[in-house]
Amino acid sequence: MTAADAGSWQADEEEPRGPVGKAFRLSAADSLSLGNAVCGFMAVCVLAYSAIMQLQMAGGPFVPNPSYFATAIVLLLIGATCDLFDGLVARRFRASAMGAELDNLADVISFGFAPAFMVVIWGGFTDQVPFTAVLVAAASVLVAGVVRLARFACVKTKSGDFMGLPIPMGAMTVISIVLLFQPSIYALLAVLGVAWLMVSRIEYPKPKGQLAAVVLGWIMVNVAFLTFWVAWPEGGDLPIKIGASMQIALVAAIPLRMLFYKRELRKEAERIGN
Repeated sequence: MTAADAGSWQADEEEPRGPVGKAFRLSAADSLSLGNAVCGFMAVCVLAYSAIMQLQMAGGPFVPNPSYFATAIVLLLIGATCDLFDGLVARRFRASAMGAELDNLADVISFGFAPAFMVVIWGGFTDQVPFTAVLVAAASVLVAGVVRLARFACVKTKSGDFMGLPIPMGAMTVISIVLLFQPSIYALLAVLGVAWLMVSRIEYPKPKGQLAAVVLGWIMVNVAFLTFWVAWPEGGDLPIKIGASMQIALVAAIPLRMLFYKRELRKEAERIGN
């Protein structure tokens, strides 16, 4: 290789490959993505502050404070709302050159790290389950979320549906397990099951038509129960149990519905072929 070739190769490597000037301009959608990241970070801080404050108190075993859990859930719900609307805002107005990357990074914080940390706070300070098992379950949520987002960025299904459980829905399902059950091996297995769903090849349909209305109504009722519990925890834990149960039932029912739907399509194709 000549010096000229080397200089040319180095120049090619150093040449910017994207709209560098525009990459530093944040759009309205990027602000929502950053808001999502901040909400996830604040949720982790709230949970960490709760653990530190209670561990500093003398006497008695560590018991997670429900009010701090409620605050963390509110923050994650706000983050999920930002995540829901950033795509709509980007399509309505404009998206920056780094919009997709910001969205994925924010999702890792709010729907990967934050629920994983919540699992540690929930089950890491009890004698009912080994601490190592809690760490494995929490790490599986984080790793599955990262893999899920990376795959979403580079793999598109032929049907246009989601391959694997979307990470915001996975995070809310993990939170539902934490709120609904006491720490146990079975609950940790359920958390591992959610992590597996996120990286599985099971297709979750993008809500369209009547399905969109049903899913949206289901989510709104679920969020209403969660919000009621967060706002008035003294009113009892029945609303949160109903909301968490609905979230888990939704995540479990969709793969079954897709399985029956694809079986019907195969039977229809065989009938037409014959």
